[in-house]
Amino acid sequence: MAGKKKNPTAQYAFVGLVIALIAFVAAVLTGAAKVLISLSALTLESMTALNLTFQISIALIVVGLAVYAIMSPDTIRRFFSGRQARYGSNSLILTLAFVGIIFVVNYIVFQNPGEPLWEDEANALAPETLQTLATLPGKVEAVAFYSTNLDTTGAGELLSKFKIGSKGNFDYIFVNPDLDPVAAREAGITGDGKILLQMGETKEIASSASEAELTRTLIRLISPEPRVVYFLQGHGEAALEAGGELSFSVAKSTLESKNYTVNTLNLISTNSIPEDALSVIIAGPKKPLTSEEVALLKDYVNNGGSLVVMEDPSFFTEFGDSPDPLANYLVSDWGITLNNDIVIDLVNSQNPFQAMSSQISQTHPITQNLTQNYIVILPQARSLDINAEKENVTQTAIILTTDQSWGESELVEGETPTFDPEADRPGPLNLAIAGENTETKGRVVVFGNSVYATDVAFDAFGNGNIFINSVDWAAEQEDLLNITPRQSTPRTLRQIKNWQLIVMLITAIFVLPGLVIFAGISSWLARRKRG
Repeated sequence: MAGKKKNPTAQYAFVGLVIALIAFVAAVLTGAAKVLISLSALTLESMTALNLTFQISIALIVVGLAVYAIMSPDTIRRFFSGRQARYGSNSLILTLAFVGIIFVVNYIVFQNPGEPLWEDEANALAPETLQTLATLPGKVEAVAFYSTNLDTTGAGELLSKFKIGSKGNFDYIFVNPDLDPVAAREAGITGDGKILLQMGETKEIASSASEAELTRTLIRLISPEPRVVYFLQGHGEAALEAGGELSFSVAKSTLESKNYTVNTLNLISTNSIPEDALSVIIAGPKKPLTSEEVALLKDYVNNGGSLVVMEDPSFFTEFGDSPDPLANYLVSDWGITLNNDIVIDLVNSQNPFQAMSSQISQTHPITQNLTQNYIVILPQARSLDINAEKENVTQTAIILTTDQSWGESELVEGETPTFDPEADRPGPLNLAIAGENTETKGRVVVFGNSVYATDVAFDAFGNGNIFINSVDWAAEQEDLLNITPRQSTPRTLRQIKNWQLIVMLITAIFVLPGLVIFAGISSWLARRKRG
């Protein structure tokens, strides 16, 4: 009798099972990851890759099983017609039940994305935020510019909550500004950790990844109002257009990318300050302002206006022995003195004339989002002093040097400056001071330097960042919304760490069902060997 003809491809059929098994594990892992992300136990910058992996895994399970069936049809036939079908049915049912549970959990979670999983909703968004997201008139795309120096975990979790709460009207991506500086420049981004929000052609930039800041930025995005600032001209200030040795063209374009209208103002010719001026920027005058101009600026500030003053050391101006009415106004009304010196900073051994920030205020809105490692460099700066308390005026030194610096009062060309304890001012020195009048609502920000904001230095370290923040604060663009704080209710479960929660989920999802599946498969194989 002729022997039974063997199927030559049957010996390779196991490849299909291996593919299906690996794909099954991948599908379970990706499904579990989606559950963890919904519980905020895991953060992922984009769900696109995860969803694609899950879909590919399901497809490979089907393909693997199909390959096995095609290459070994006799085995499939015996399985469904022999005793293996009876003994293997339990394992099959358990496996299908397990997959079904994963599917149902995913379905429930993603069909109810807005439902909080905590009793006191301490991890949910504030009502003001949810209301803002509910009123979005169009799709908002967020681009978070984070370099490798910053951890994206917190920002990713917050942006994910915004995406869930928006019901499909908010999405986000992360971009590394070091790897894609062109994108950062086109977005008007200065510094690290900023988030661009764009709806259609309208753009706004959030200075940090906090719920309050993102919500304020969304409000500005959906309710744009005219925002006009003016650069004072007529005293030898650098131009706003590119060209020449110094200009403020990058500062201007960056402000415009934040929906500011940037104009010039010549008080000598106009003799008035426009009513739409949110702030007047006095950037590096080479000659002093007149008393008439300062009187106009004083009236403007007393009526709730603001100034950003950037005066260079007199050594580099044409002030000479002429009086400085603007400096006198800052002393009399704000208690802020522009010292007649130049900062020598020995921390910068290569160029001691470049003053470097060492201490940065962590409480003032201008600098509270700047880290200690985010330095500001002011080339050829003068120091400032807070000389007296003024009624209704709050003064805050926002940038200071180290004690390895001093204010040189007698700069002699060709000679290396040395500290004279009798004439020079020892460090640490104030490089920038912010003042606010609680009665008039007027604001001033004073820098002892203007070069830091010009094109040659704007992108260096935190220079552009602090200039833009100063204009924002002076123009009162940071106080649009106060988010209601949440009081969390203590619960024992809330003390569980993320890694502990992950271990619990892995045990429940993988270990216990895996043991059942393993036992079923082992039983099936044992019975198959016995025939």
